[in-house]
Amino acid sequence: MFEIASRDSGAYARLLIGRARHLMLNARQNKVAPYHISPQQAYLLFILQSLGHKATLSELAGYIDRGINTLSMELTRMEKDGLVKKTRTTPKSTLLTIELTEKGFEIYKNTNNFKSDKAIMSFLSEEECQKLISMLNKIIIKAGTYRTRINYFEIK
Repeated sequence: MFEIASRDSGAYARLLIGRARHLMLNARQNKVAPYHISPQQAYLLFILQSLGHKATLSELAGYIDRGINTLSMELTRMEKDGLVKKTRTTPKSTLLTIELTEKGFEIYKNTNNFKSDKAIMSFLSEEECQKLISMLNKIIIKAGTYRTRINYFEIK
């Protein structure tokens, strides 16, 4: 680790962000495991609850920064498990509305207290936390400028 830090502080920072994300995800997995859902599904339940129990597929994709196809597959699994319900806004419409079911809301309530996240972040003061948020937002914005989607039909 020291060698990475001494050679390239940017690479070391990226390594630390990845490690922190991985460890926090593991803590979250332990919290949601008894409910037989993944941390990503718990996050979707949180977003749906925050949006008033209902959202469109494109709204959700914007919040979780995933492609609509990936999100649609996850929501199909969640619908099979009875956590969400997909409905068309009008018959024959391609626009889907996703809403929490009663089961989904119950699991949301049981998994949403984020005790592990709060405990992990509790050592930071409010000021430090705000600085961290600001720095991470800057990284996210800059990284977003490098995001590209590969069109495989154009590759020769």
